[in-house]
Amino acid sequence: MKVVQITPGAGAMYCGNCFRDNALVRELRRLRHDVTMIPLYLPLTLDEADESAASPIFFGGISVYLEQKSNLFQRSPQWLRRLLASRKLLAWAGSRAAKTRASEVGDMMISMLRGDEGRQSRELDELILWLKTQPKPDVICLSNALLVGLARKLKSELRTTVICTLQGEDAFLDGLPNSHRDAAWQLLSERAADVDMFISPSSYFGDLMTHRLSLPASKVSVVLNGINLDGYAAAQNHAPRITHHAAPVLGYLARMSKDKGLDMLVKAFIALKQRGKVPRLKLQIAGSCGPGDEPFVKALRKRLAEAGYIGEVAFLPNLTRAEKIDFLRGLTVFSVPALYGEAFGLYVIEAMAAGVPVVQPRHAAFPEILEATGGGVLCEPDDLTSLTDKIEELLLNPTQSTALGERGRDAINEKFSVEAMARATLRVFEIANRKL
Repeated sequence: MKVVQITPGAGAMYCGNCFRDNALVRELRRLRHDVTMIPLYLPLTLDEADESAASPIFFGGISVYLEQKSNLFQRSPQWLRRLLASRKLLAWAGSRAAKTRASEVGDMMISMLRGDEGRQSRELDELILWLKTQPKPDVICLSNALLVGLARKLKSELRTTVICTLQGEDAFLDGLPNSHRDAAWQLLSERAADVDMFISPSSYFGDLMTHRLSLPASKVSVVLNGINLDGYAAAQNHAPRITHHAAPVLGYLARMSKDKGLDMLVKAFIALKQRGKVPRLKLQIAGSCGPGDEPFVKALRKRLAEAGYIGEVAFLPNLTRAEKIDFLRGLTVFSVPALYGEAFGLYVIEAMAAGVPVVQPRHAAFPEILEATGGGVLCEPDDLTSLTDKIEELLLNPTQSTALGERGRDAINEKFSVEAMARATLRVFEIANRKL
């Protein structure tokens, strides 16, 4: 099958959606399918080889911004646009960009959802022109629903099936200012009709987006996310335990942000230290930390210093793949107590793949994942006492902790490998193609 995967890059930050898409493309290629991966906006920042490296970047972040803000740039010469789409320049810009103001994001989001009717329509024309120089794809897969504005013209010009994965778009859209939020949801619902099939990483999120976009249930399929398990097998011989010789370690691996519940986990760590039942406990925090996250992390460091525990906490941003697996291998308990409705949470299955038991909130996709794996326990959402109690319970019961870790690891190997995800995705592609 000839597949085109279109995935937005996140600049200097690691992005779980980028990881998922990149792993999927690599596995589809291993299964001998012809896959072209096209990055949008910025280069992908990954902990593995970039499967999009051979493709040009379309909808370059600098040009998209200028097209939104400047009528003059709408008539800019092609040589200038090619210059601004340079990987080096976009990587440089992405490494220095702080969090974009909500009003700017709202304007551009509406325009992108309008697709061929938006201010970035010239970018879409350039993408289609390039795709026409390539072998005709059987399927074009859009990484997330915020790209559905591209679907109508891609379908009409290339006469192909368009699939879209759902990857937590609701939190972003709900975070838009009032002036743009309702319009964005309305446009998304209208443009969703141009997509042949949606793929959700969990039943929870599939049901949510089916309702919010008024989609027919038959148009949404669930494909569980999977990860590349290479390297995790070594972790089986290094199962985390509480011993008299090694201090137990509480771990976190996700974007270092308030939305992911990092400040709550820091509060739980401080509470555990103050209770004194696990006096040697350490906290290790890994994940992406972009310019917009740095003030938040600085405030956490200050809080830990004031509590007297900063020396027992490590912040480890943007680990390589090998460093990430080694990091997970050294944990005793793992938790990312996300405050919002996480569509999946790739970090949960990464921790389980290393044999680490998890503590996650009883909401969003987490109950579904833990029911499928048996690799952890649930706490009450946005409840510091419940989170602290559940973590402490596992820290004080190494037999239970080890059993949960082993159960979770076995389930990940069986159900959540990248191969399982790729084969299930292919089945959706084939079904959608037959319907076309």
